[in-house]
Amino acid sequence: MRSGQQATEYFDKYLFEAQPKLLFEIAHQLISFVPDNIDTLAGLEMGGIPIVTALSLQTGISMLFVRKEPKNYGTCKLAEGGKVEGKRLLIVEDVVTSGGAIIDAVKQLRVLGAIIDKAICVIDRESSGSKNLENIDIELIPLFTKSYLESA
Repeated sequence: MRSGQQATEYFDKYLFEAQPKLLFEIAHQLISFVPDNIDTLAGLEMGGIPIVTALSLQTGISMLFVRKEPKNYGTCKLAEGGKVEGKRLLIVEDVVTSGGAIIDAVKQLRVLGAIIDKAICVIDRESSGSKNLENIDIELIPLFTKSYLESA
């Protein structure tokens, strides 16, 4: 995994991200997690991109596509699709384990002037992610948790 951890189970996120009806329903369920004061949804490369797109289509809230790091050509931006400075962003991710991708993105986006205090995800693996995000003042709101999926 990105965090370097070894997992005994794998959530094949592409099985739900690649299915239009399922992706639509996931985004529909995530709508209730979107705070009223959000300016822009920010989907993390790569797994957060289909989710943020589906969520944006259903809410009408603009979105950003957040790279792991800016490319050294083209726009050379960390976040594609609009302005970051002064915007209240909601991070959108697919699966969270350690929260490392969110932490990296939030740190960089805050340097660019973004206001961020929440992240939503489809699956929280209930590892160290939620606690790690609390350490940088980010509340993680999952649609599903690992324990819920195991019990279902």
